[in-house]
Amino acid sequence: MPTELPAEKLPEEHREAQLRPAAAAASVPAAFGHRLLGLPGTHLAQVTLPNRSTAPWHYWWQAHYLDCLLDAAERADITNHDDGAAHRTRARRLLRTIRLRNGGRWRNSYYDDMAWLALAALRSADIAGTRPLSTLTAALASAHTPDLGGGLFWNTFRDFKNTPATAPAALYFARIGRTDESAQLVDWLFARLLDPATGLLFDGIRMPGERLVTDLYTYNQGPVLGALLALGDQRSLERASGLITAIATHLVQPDGALRTHGGGDGGLFTGILARYLALAAVSPHLPEASRTTARTLITTTARALWEGRTEREAGGRRRRTVLVFPAAPGDSAGKGPVELSTQLQAWMIFEAAWQATGRTGRAGG
Repeated sequence: MPTELPAEKLPEEHREAQLRPAAAAASVPAAFGHRLLGLPGTHLAQVTLPNRSTAPWHYWWQAHYLDCLLDAAERADITNHDDGAAHRTRARRLLRTIRLRNGGRWRNSYYDDMAWLALAALRSADIAGTRPLSTLTAALASAHTPDLGGGLFWNTFRDFKNTPATAPAALYFARIGRTDESAQLVDWLFARLLDPATGLLFDGIRMPGERLVTDLYTYNQGPVLGALLALGDQRSLERASGLITAIATHLVQPDGALRTHGGGDGGLFTGILARYLALAAVSPHLPEASRTTARTLITTTARALWEGRTEREAGGRRRRTVLVFPAAPGDSAGKGPVELSTQLQAWMIFEAAWQATGRTGRAGG
């Protein structure tokens, strides 16, 4: 089995691609991680730095934090670092604590939130030895109805079907082997929400009536791309290549970095897209041009976010120096309050850049 060369022996580009996610994996838990009510064996991420006691509960941010910890555990194992066990332990504690903080339940009112946690928990079962969340599978299936011809409702009010819920659910169903259901959801997205002018997916359709919401967000494209790759048939792969081209044409800044969407929930959006672009960048089933485009989008964005990093003191009584990353490529992180979402976004992009380089630098090829 090939092993990864030590970072100091890698070419500079690959060394930086390895060091950036490691730095984020050290800084984000140190700056934002804490015990729930001080209880031993628990772990959550606060949503702001410095912490605000009145900050809202963000279930789906924690799901992406879990995904980041799992990325770090996988990377640590491949690069022969000894912190993989610590990342897995933290991931297991986080998953348990999400349920505690959510009132002892896995479900919440938003099907997109539940889809993200279901995806992260599925990975956690493979990487950290936890269990998949079958209760979320049933919840997601219940939101896939014939209304508006298919697709998933966004929340339990059931008055809005959209890409944010349908796309991650399609990816989840593909990954658990329910490919017919996944394909139905993907076909609905392309039939009802594809923007013919850009090749991107619109946000959704509101009820009553059929009011099209034409906003175009980076994160909506990501799980669609992931679902297409997971399905893997020729039509899906052709759609994936077209979507990568559309992203590179319409969702980039003048410098070639991916567009971002500020703070709050939007602070996660482009990290989510990068996660699935990384899968495209290393897919042997896509044309080389599509793989190269996906890789370039991620690495350009990662370099720009890294250049905007600053140092910050964090950690309450146990003060430590951590890195803080900007919300947008080309900006500086500055000195003001920082949101967890933007830091997870940067971490996801750094992990994606490492994955997209083919995890190069391995001894033995």
